[in-house]
Amino acid sequence: MSEPLQLPPGEPPSRLHAIRAWLTRTFVGRAVLLGASIKLVAFLIAAVAGHSRGIDAFDSLGDISLVVAAVVLGYRVYIDAKRRLLWRVRRKLILSYIFIGVVPALLIISFFLVAGILSLFNVSSLMLQNRFDALVAETRFLADKAALELGHARTADAVRVALNRSQAEATARYPLASYALVPAPKRCGSEGALVAGSEVTAGGWSHLSAPHSIPAWVSCMGVASLMTANAKDGEHVFARAVAWPAGLGAALVVDVPFDESLAKRLHDDIGITIGVLSTRDLFDDQAATEHKAAGQKPPRRLIIEPVNIGTDTRSELLQSVSPISYTDWNTGAKSELLAQFGMGPSAVFRYVSGPASQRVGNLTIGELLLALLGVIGAMFLIIQAVAFLMGLTLARSITGSVHELFVGTERLRRGDFSHRIAIRSRDQLGELAGSFNSMSASIQDLLEQKAEKERLEQELRIARSIQMSLLPSGSHSMRGISLEGHCEPAREVGGDYYDFLPLDHERMGILIADVAGKGTSAALYMAELKGLILSLSQLHESPRQLLIDANRIISKHLDARSFITMTYAVVDVERRTLTVARAGHCPLVFVLGPHASSRAPQSVQPDGMVLGLAFDTGDMFSRVLEEVTLPLGRGDLFLLYTDGISEAMNVEGDCFGDARLADLAREHADLTSGELRERVLGEVHRFVGAAAQHDDMTMVLVKIGDL
Repeated sequence: MSEPLQLPPGEPPSRLHAIRAWLTRTFVGRAVLLGASIKLVAFLIAAVAGHSRGIDAFDSLGDISLVVAAVVLGYRVYIDAKRRLLWRVRRKLILSYIFIGVVPALLIISFFLVAGILSLFNVSSLMLQNRFDALVAETRFLADKAALELGHARTADAVRVALNRSQAEATARYPLASYALVPAPKRCGSEGALVAGSEVTAGGWSHLSAPHSIPAWVSCMGVASLMTANAKDGEHVFARAVAWPAGLGAALVVDVPFDESLAKRLHDDIGITIGVLSTRDLFDDQAATEHKAAGQKPPRRLIIEPVNIGTDTRSELLQSVSPISYTDWNTGAKSELLAQFGMGPSAVFRYVSGPASQRVGNLTIGELLLALLGVIGAMFLIIQAVAFLMGLTLARSITGSVHELFVGTERLRRGDFSHRIAIRSRDQLGELAGSFNSMSASIQDLLEQKAEKERLEQELRIARSIQMSLLPSGSHSMRGISLEGHCEPAREVGGDYYDFLPLDHERMGILIADVAGKGTSAALYMAELKGLILSLSQLHESPRQLLIDANRIISKHLDARSFITMTYAVVDVERRTLTVARAGHCPLVFVLGPHASSRAPQSVQPDGMVLGLAFDTGDMFSRVLEEVTLPLGRGDLFLLYTDGISEAMNVEGDCFGDARLADLAREHADLTSGELRERVLGEVHRFVGAAAQHDDMTMVLVKIGDL
């Protein structure tokens, strides 16, 4: 905002007074006045005494003052224009439609023009590089093929015959192809008596003399690359490949010079005309002399000169320079030479269009596509103009509806849910107004539903707390036995259950069960099961008999779709035994202590069917149910678990598995029960990763100590 202008009392307001007040009482005016004064003084001093560095620096202070004044003035004009012109949504929409209708079209046109030109250069460079790469690949093939034939030669004459035959076959495609078998006994393979101390050549080697040794940088895997080398007539570019024939103390070198015939073939194949190749970046002597005299760093000028070809590219419309990778034969250093070439856009188009270059009538498919592209561009401009006009027309109706929505939201913010917006149209704006009316009518219901949901969630949290209190807390132990349990429901409440039931001073009952299903119903059956087991554990010493009575009682109360799996075991310290019965539950994992010769995990799974099946009167259950008694020894480990652990799945759908759990128990059987519990849970959670828990996870660990 500009500072307010105050005129002296008694003076009538005028334009002159306003300008004088702006120059003397505002920051921008003072900056302009200061900058202009500094530049005037500097001009007068320079006119009298001449230019100097001090006067130039003083004049620069005036420039800085004027620039600061211009920046601050522009910012204040922008803020004022924004406040005065764009305070209404309608004007903002009109301005946005201008940018939507005009600016994007100009940007898109400019973008595609620049992209098209850039694509022409990039595609042409890629075409040239691909052709050089193909030449190198074909040279490597010739070397590998000849090396394979030389590997079967057994006499010096056979070597020369095979080398000449390979070179003769190569001249059908590359007339100047040259072969040389260079002794290199210390490099790869055993020293061969056939060519040791001498070299064998085939071909003219017209571009340069055949190599007499193999540089140290060439590996036993061979090499193939575009290379350069100096000769008496100048610098030459050629494709060279090195291969190592088996059983010969020598390396095979194959050269394919890049000559005028290859350049002509390149032009015939893809329409590229090679001009000159260069590997030198020199100083321009005259410019260097002038810059050195002025104490400045001399500039570098690129010198393009012929290497072994030099054709005229001026007839081509597109002129470009492309870097081509090459290798120095003596050092193995990688570098780039510059290839000047010419190409017509039609050649690029034929290269990238492929079948589109076929003719349909008097036009090619590509030309038809270009015409279609022009039609699409014209339609694009027309659509942009129509959209701009429609935007101006719709601005009034849109802003009116927005204003009514603003008023309605303000009423809602103040808590007035009775406000309704008048629906004046049947378009989307009218639908929006109707949606607003429906929203305001249902907000109160949503608030009530939210409160009810929070109440239910609180009750579920209380139910979870109560359910977890029914389970044993912490670790338990009796003489010679360490017990550890863990239960992790998949939801707020679950159907898994475990318990430690002291029967007398020498016996402990251990129970783990899984009620089919999850949620509230499973939790209620779990609570009922706890009360039943507490009563029956005092009546029966036999786990089998306890499960028979539990099935008889609980089958009368379970839903027809529900059942319970359970394992009940009794540890007798005095007898040093563990007696177990299983009602369709997961197997019990048993790992012997250090006293045993083998500590492979054992799966204890006596027969038994699940509890609570409606179709069974109890006869089948008692007939199938078995009871197993196991001897106890120091260090023995028993692991009871529910299928929520063994069937824990990762994001790929793989299960943790009983075998992995048994191996984990065997591997860490010497840990304490608490440490083993944390290790098992950690491995399960690492296996599951980001996958959601789909079932309750419960386990009980029984570790036998000194009995």
